[in-house]
Amino acid sequence: MMNLLVVLKMINLKKYFKLVLLTILPLFFHADLFSLETLGGLPAVNVESNANGGTTYSLSLQILLLMSFLTVLPSLVLGMTSFTRIVIVMSILRQALGTQQTPPNQVLIALALFLTFFIMAPTFNKVYEEVGLPYMNGDIQTPEALEQASGEFKNFMILNTRESDISMFSEIAGKEEFYTKEDIPFSIALPAFITSELKTAFQIGFLLFLPFLVIDMVVASVLMSLGMMMLSPMLVALPFKILLFVLVDGWSMTVGSLVSTFVSQ
Repeated sequence: MMNLLVVLKMINLKKYFKLVLLTILPLFFHADLFSLETLGGLPAVNVESNANGGTTYSLSLQILLLMSFLTVLPSLVLGMTSFTRIVIVMSILRQALGTQQTPPNQVLIALALFLTFFIMAPTFNKVYEEVGLPYMNGDIQTPEALEQASGEFKNFMILNTRESDISMFSEIAGKEEFYTKEDIPFSIALPAFITSELKTAFQIGFLLFLPFLVIDMVVASVLMSLGMMMLSPMLVALPFKILLFVLVDGWSMTVGSLVSTFVSQ
């Protein structure tokens, strides 16, 4: 009986699939639906030069560029801002506390994201006032706007990057020494900034880990001296670590110290 029901369901699914195909396929092969006349006589991708010497893009091409930018946007947020250092330090702090998934990943990412907006606010405001408003008013063109905006972000990255990291990537790229910040290309500033952020984040994480490590060692030694071999030292040390962290107002101290490590323009 069950096999018969399965066969009947398969037959119904096949009939439904055929009905969908018979309904949709004629739409794809109907020439009038996709002719240029139905699209206003304009091709889907069009690039024209206007009277002012600028470039005008068709709507479909603008949508394509916008969607492409949105796919790259998370990588830009991770690589060009303070997000990387903050989220790594917060993850190491949670590991040092031994609270497993507390705070959860969503909370840590939200905290890192809003702290990133706070730290990057001067840069964002400067880009909006000096690049965004003139671009929306038509005073500057897209290439010039992109160059100025990337320059502002590059200045922030260079201010928070070690000289040794910039020198390393410049030697790998075969570039000469740079005398000003403007001489450093974006292709060198970005990887040097990410490398410097990783090193700084692990240094801060190491300093945060030390006091909790001392508590773990003291608790383990006490339990071993009392002969409580079967009792987990991590379980016993957890309330003491949380108590210490709360007494010193650890979250405010950690967040304040993280924000103060960045140099804004």
